[in-house]
Amino acid sequence: MMKTNDLAKFITSTNYHKLPESVIEKTKLCFLDFLANTLRGSQTRSAKSVRAIIRDGNEATIIGGSRTNTLDASLANGVSAHSLDLDDGHRLAQLHPGSCVIPAALALGEAYNKSGKDLINSIVVGYQTAIKVGMLLNPEHRLRGFHSTGTCGTLGAASAACKIMNLDYETVLNALGLAGTQAAGLLESNHSGSMAKHLHAGKAAQNGVLSALLAKNDFTGAHTIIEGNEGFISTLADADVRHNHYYHIYPPSEEYEILRVYFKNYPVCRHLHSSLDAVFKLMAINDLKSSEISGVTIETYKIAAEHQDYHPKTREAIKQSLPITTAIALKKGRLKLENLHQDQSISEIAGKISIKCEKELNKLYPMERPSKVTIKTKNQSYTERINLPLGEPEKPYNKKDLQNKFLDLNHHVKIDVLDQLDQLDKMQIRDLMEIIKPNFS
Repeated sequence: MMKTNDLAKFITSTNYHKLPESVIEKTKLCFLDFLANTLRGSQTRSAKSVRAIIRDGNEATIIGGSRTNTLDASLANGVSAHSLDLDDGHRLAQLHPGSCVIPAALALGEAYNKSGKDLINSIVVGYQTAIKVGMLLNPEHRLRGFHSTGTCGTLGAASAACKIMNLDYETVLNALGLAGTQAAGLLESNHSGSMAKHLHAGKAAQNGVLSALLAKNDFTGAHTIIEGNEGFISTLADADVRHNHYYHIYPPSEEYEILRVYFKNYPVCRHLHSSLDAVFKLMAINDLKSSEISGVTIETYKIAAEHQDYHPKTREAIKQSLPITTAIALKKGRLKLENLHQDQSISEIAGKISIKCEKELNKLYPMERPSKVTIKTKNQSYTERINLPLGEPEKPYNKKDLQNKFLDLNHHVKIDVLDQLDQLDKMQIRDLMEIIKPNFS
């Protein structure tokens, strides 16, 4: 079982110069993806609502906004990063680490004038913490209604915050205890189609920063917050996690979990992506038009099949709806932020879509996220099965893919700025922010 003191030892002992090159390069991709999502996300309603209550300051940059203190910068950037539903994730931990961890590390790294190498090291530590805890608690944690991005992400953010400030072992223990007791996030917020889902990431980042700052000033926290009788495991999952965690699939090892992080192509819930990949593949290969379609059957695993709201009331709810997003994909031939809306024609197509939980496919979850889509026309039917969506480590996006995603989301940013971002490990964070701020506001 994971113990809090083992986690504190990992945080304090991780050294940038001992990180594999593959880990450093993947971290730079995660940072690029974070900036793409956060800059565009800063224009969403939820991000603007947060900035409206934040006062100006001098410590850290709000991407797409002004400057403020580290607490509020981490909150604002976390909300922006998660508001598009395009941020990175880890399928076994069932969370989005980047939108929690990076805002915390970036705000404190800028305030404390740290280097890009320090930032990379802190991000790796934060991802490892959030993901390992997420793997430890799930699937029981999710089944109880917790959103791992908000809960486990808080511990990840605190770990990154501690590392960027180079806190000692005892202080890190206190920070983890403070982070664990603030960890929150309920799936009711997600599945009801509310903006509170975005708040989970922002509060995780902010609470991680708060925990580290308080601990640095001798504020104590429980040193057994993970394994204690009334700690993370026993209250948020199960006192005996040996029978419900994912370590039997990915056994504990020295491998850095950031290497298993996925990147997203569609601005919707990740559980919908395999079905959408299948739809787009069928449409492209067979040159299908939405007007030709008489029916669609989607057979998939249980959690994905549960996303079948045919009448979503908000934009956020559309992102959680498998029938509506599939109908948009069929009608528009693409699924981008600008066409995430429902009208009569979309509703009519959605009415032709049947969603089923398929027992054999469900057995493959969570190692795979399978979906089998059958599209029927008047004279023929076409079937495609996708076991893992694009962007998973087994089907990865490369740097060029993510640069294209960045520019697609943020047309005004010049490609040479992205080249400078690739030099993250050779810069100071303040210098980096000065370079990109004219393009990011």
